[in-house]
Amino acid sequence: MLGVYDNFPVNIHLSETLTSALSKRKLQERIIQVLQEVNRKTFSFEEVGSPNQPNCTIIFEFGIANGEVFSYLDEEEARKMQYALAKDAMQIIDWYCSVRYYKNVKKERTPLKFDYYMLRMNFIEKGAVELLVFHERGPRYISAEEIVDFIESKVNQTSNRKILKRTQQN
Repeated sequence: MLGVYDNFPVNIHLSETLTSALSKRKLQERIIQVLQEVNRKTFSFEEVGSPNQPNCTIIFEFGIANGEVFSYLDEEEARKMQYALAKDAMQIIDWYCSVRYYKNVKKERTPLKFDYYMLRMNFIEKGAVELLVFHERGPRYISAEEIVDFIESKVNQTSNRKILKRTQQN
């Protein structure tokens, strides 16, 4: 099923609940737009989290679930999701997030080990979304909390008012 990963892990590393004044469908459209925009863009470590690696840059790659696989969130996949959302909002959207780290020394960019996360956005009730984060593997240079903070921040930057607000931390 589009948007849902059949084998999402049971044991998660972080659960966060956020609220939004947007409808489920509008919020889902906004999240898809934002994650597609940040895909393969370069960010400084400071833009994303607390730097524990000096002179590093970060590149995110988000993929959307479709049954047993994840597909890179490019223009075509975003269009498929927008088409599905035009019919009805989704209850769950699962994402794969690859976080690529690069050490910048002089003019060379050396890759470091990458982090791999799975995220489940469970739209539990009107105006609320539960984010479940599972760290699959990697050095955890960026924490699960920082991934949620980054997504929340990027979504909120698309409007002159806060779209997502954190309600609790577990």
